[in-house]
Amino acid sequence: MNMAGSLLLAIALMLIIEGMFPFVFPTAWRETFRRIADRPINHIRIGGLIIMALGLLLLLAAT
Repeated sequence: MNMAGSLLLAIALMLIIEGMFPFVFPTAWRETFRRIADRPINHIRIGGLIIMALGLLLLLAAT
């Protein structure tokens, strides 16, 4: 598989996983989203950084 194919596969998997939660648990997803939106900006930024770091570690472990 070439680089473009791998990228499309990764994006497709991300979209499937991201869409599962609002589809299966719409009320809980909405409430969780509201709680996150009420957090201070720095907390949201740190959370995003942690998620990106975990993703990078998983990516490095998979290759």
